[in-house]
Amino acid sequence: MSVVVSSLKWDAAQSGAQKITYDKDGYHLVRFPFDGKGESYDPWKMHDPAHGGTKPSAYPDQRSGLIWPSHDGWGVVSAMVFWEADPRAIEYRARFVRDPLNSTKDGYDSTATNDSTITRGGQFRTYLWQMFVHKGTPLGLKVSARGLKDARIKTAITLAEFKLAIHTDVATP
Repeated sequence: MSVVVSSLKWDAAQSGAQKITYDKDGYHLVRFPFDGKGESYDPWKMHDPAHGGTKPSAYPDQRSGLIWPSHDGWGVVSAMVFWEADPRAIEYRARFVRDPLNSTKDGYDSTATNDSTITRGGQFRTYLWQMFVHKGTPLGLKVSARGLKDARIKTAITLAEFKLAIHTDVATP
């Protein structure tokens, strides 16, 4: 069985903290540069600035937060997020979303929403989910920090990774 992979990394040490701005759904679409430096790996060009528009995307616009599956198949999505310390935050959320910009016929479809409370140490989280993915329907990682009474906290993240591995040869009976 073949597997195709896209692995994105963004690090505040190279470009400063990524401030959380909220979309209509109450989440922030995490952005990734297109330069492919560091640990990023994208030989199938699933994170290509040419995808999803009439002109190329430019980091940090919203389209820079998308992975466009190169194949239909069984997708394993994973992510890692390091949060900047913020005493107002009491809960951290993350979700994987098919078509997070609602730009295709399939429309916005969130899945695998995870929430967790603060810990005494750093706020470092990893996430994993499996689902069918389709060429032409982008995927995104969305995050949110919440305070008292579910208030959205405009904090920042300092490191993020977003990965997609597609098993392209799913057997059927």
